[in-house]
Amino acid sequence: MSAHVIDSQVIVQTEHKEQENYLTAGYSLKSWFLTLDHKRIAILYLISVTAMFFVGGVFASLMRLELMTPQSDLFEPDNFNKLFTMHGIVMVFFFIIPAVPGVLGNFLLPLMIGAKDVAFPRLNLLSWYVYIVGAAFTMFTIVSGGVDTGWTFYTPYSTSSSQTHVVPVVLGLFITGFSSILTGLNFMVTIHRMRAPGLSWFRLPLMVWSIYATSIIQILGTPVIAVTLMMAGLEKVLRIGIFDPNLGGDPVLFQHLFWFYSHPAVYIMIVPGMGVINEVVTCFSRRSIFGYRAIAFANVGFVVFSFVVWGHHMIVAGQSVYSALIFSILSYLVGIFSAIKVFNWTATMYKGSISFDTPMLYVFGFQGLFLIGGLTGLFLAALGFDVHVHDTYFVVAHFHYVMVGGLVMAFLAGIHFWWPKMFGRKYPESIARFSMILIFAGFNLTFFPQFILGYLGMPRRYASYPDEFQVLNIMSTAGGSVLGLGFLLTAAYMIWSLFFGKEAGKNPWKATGLEWEKTTSPPPTENFFETPTVDEEPYNYANRDFTKDFNEEVKVGA
Repeated sequence: MSAHVIDSQVIVQTEHKEQENYLTAGYSLKSWFLTLDHKRIAILYLISVTAMFFVGGVFASLMRLELMTPQSDLFEPDNFNKLFTMHGIVMVFFFIIPAVPGVLGNFLLPLMIGAKDVAFPRLNLLSWYVYIVGAAFTMFTIVSGGVDTGWTFYTPYSTSSSQTHVVPVVLGLFITGFSSILTGLNFMVTIHRMRAPGLSWFRLPLMVWSIYATSIIQILGTPVIAVTLMMAGLEKVLRIGIFDPNLGGDPVLFQHLFWFYSHPAVYIMIVPGMGVINEVVTCFSRRSIFGYRAIAFANVGFVVFSFVVWGHHMIVAGQSVYSALIFSILSYLVGIFSAIKVFNWTATMYKGSISFDTPMLYVFGFQGLFLIGGLTGLFLAALGFDVHVHDTYFVVAHFHYVMVGGLVMAFLAGIHFWWPKMFGRKYPESIARFSMILIFAGFNLTFFPQFILGYLGMPRRYASYPDEFQVLNIMSTAGGSVLGLGFLLTAAYMIWSLFFGKEAGKNPWKATGLEWEKTTSPPPTENFFETPTVDEEPYNYANRDFTKDFNEEVKVGA
């Protein structure tokens, strides 16, 4: 190697050591709470949604303890109503919806497209503060006695009958909706206006396509639920007739408005998770993604169809048979886009050089659980079967296989995959694999018996049940204990790794993508030392020499 090349590498290495990364650029709380750095905002979201996840998990644990016995002997039925209501509200609105966009989307989007930050950094920080204000109203509701309406707030119960704190929690969700809207708007403008030179639409990582599709749903759908909940709150306070039939309102109208948002919200939850799976599958299979354009356009298909299938939640709500039939057909069609992705991920792994690191294990878990959730969704789209299992534990199991089995598995895959990039530290791989097995086994033991309970006719949201269902409920509660242990272990070793984990280096997975190949771990405050350019297709593993040491810091400026 020539002296000139050696001197250049030394200069580059020295310059990089003088650069502060986003973690060391000021340690004070003020620097964090006033930060405009998208990476720090992502960590603020990570702390917030993790806290809300454990709050929701406590409610779930208390419910499972109650359901170990057929009698309502731990909580009164009214208190049990509050438990499942607060569990649903916290998990859906304050964890599942913001988890991947708020944490991984915020952290990765500018890095993946070669930008210094999002388009509107102040708006990005504001979206987190709005989320915190909305969460504060919800926490106030919890400490003030809770709410018992169910997370769907069906009227007229929520507006007339319930004597619990409906208005504060509705106000909190109304406020939180603006966080979702602001985040979606910010991401869309960032993707349109701030891509690196050479990064055309069909060179974008599929994670970016997923974030873009999710942002469209956030912007179009969230105002509907926000206004709906606001009207429900006004009806309760001012007694104006919107949904309450005693006041001249229409309760079915509330269901139409609620589910017009809440079914697209399923794709706000799951589509970003699918984006994570795309990135992890290609890295640990060492192959380019199979059917890039098909997966990209499947995201667009999710956006379109998500807004036309809300009626399958209302098959027993009195709508006409013809309407129910149309919604049933549309529900089957939306499954095509999920199938495209699952088949393409499988094809990507076929003949790939697969390594069984923790992120990839979560991918396998995601595919297995999401497949069960998706297939049982087809059962629920069948009119006759849906009438039989409506409002039973079959629906509970299906929903959790899609949301927890899908979104949470994908979120954990992404957190484990990008953790070294976020903090520059490795976690203990063997413990992480063991924790994944605990979570996967505990989840199945928790929710698979609920399919059987639902098919046998056990209704959800009841604190008591016939004696013959006790064995299956005990199995479910035991599984919940294993599942909770897996989550606690994951949190423990992740926190441990921040202080004692080995340094990860620039690219420990030897992955493609600007966030891995063009910047350090953790990245500098402005992401890149020079603006990267893109001159190849995404996931180009075929042209990578994996014998090289991708962790050499002198190659950051390459």
